[in-house]
Amino acid sequence: MKIAIFGAGAIGGFLGAKLAQAGADVTFIARGAHLAAMQANGVTLKSGGETITVRPRAVATAAEAGTQDYVIVTLKAHSLPGAAPEITRLMTPDSTLVTGVNGIPYWYFYGLEGPWRDRRVESVDPGGVLWDTLPPGQVLGSIVYPAAEVTEPGVIEHTYGDRFSLGEPNGSRSERAETLSKLMISAGLKAPVRPRIRDEIWVKLWGNMAFNPLSALTGATLARLASVPELRAIARAMMTEGQAIAEALGVRFAIDVEKRMDGAAEVGEHKTSMLQDLERGRPMEIDALLGAVVELGQVTGQPTPISDMVLALVRERARQAGCY
Repeated sequence: MKIAIFGAGAIGGFLGAKLAQAGADVTFIARGAHLAAMQANGVTLKSGGETITVRPRAVATAAEAGTQDYVIVTLKAHSLPGAAPEITRLMTPDSTLVTGVNGIPYWYFYGLEGPWRDRRVESVDPGGVLWDTLPPGQVLGSIVYPAAEVTEPGVIEHTYGDRFSLGEPNGSRSERAETLSKLMISAGLKAPVRPRIRDEIWVKLWGNMAFNPLSALTGATLARLASVPELRAIARAMMTEGQAIAEALGVRFAIDVEKRMDGAAEVGEHKTSMLQDLERGRPMEIDALLGAVVELGQVTGQPTPISDMVLALVRERARQAGCY
């Protein structure tokens, strides 16, 4: 079984290194100094006080990698449209595309029972290009929980988390989902197959839709956003709007807003990924984390006045910083 990690940065590198350590046939597709270091010295993973080095194939293009059984994409959402043509070169009609991408995925409405079945989400897939290029019928959803960082080319430091939830858009326990789950578990990871993957997408997104843009606007850490009363109130209002949208789409929340915010506070003095991207001058995941939520509010007829305002503000903040 051949597995490609497309976008083998921090999370992809962590996952690929663990799979390679377990004996899987893994190919990393990366670029620049990171690629050169992996080709020369392998991939070094620092995790839990231990350091390992593995030597999977590391290449620059899909043509070098060849077709794969599983293509695991760990890019940020805004990078996916540009990468889609290259990703297709890794796939056959029997390949599985695993999307470990934050926010509302482009395939969200694929096969979803109800009035919006097979609808395209313009915020993350303008014109339905991703839907047409990367067929959602080949997608296996994944939700990424670990945190990791490329500390220098070829070196990845894993700080917390080891769960990658998997789920078919139609909720089935497919052979392809079970096979990948077992392989990831053998690599020391948690990889449950969820029958309602969209529920879990929303629980993660629930906090991200509020805390990420608010952190970019204020510079505040998760702990501060969740503990300063005025900031917590804004986050709560945004999350309440998100909950109404998700429930209109059939999502079930196993926890309430306060518990979700408390969970964010427990992470501590952590800068969100959006704030880190802003500080480093990189494109920010605004549309996948908040723009798509506002769009789905319009689709379902749920008002989003607070989210609308925050979205306008964070987009302008990103424009001024050259990150949008």
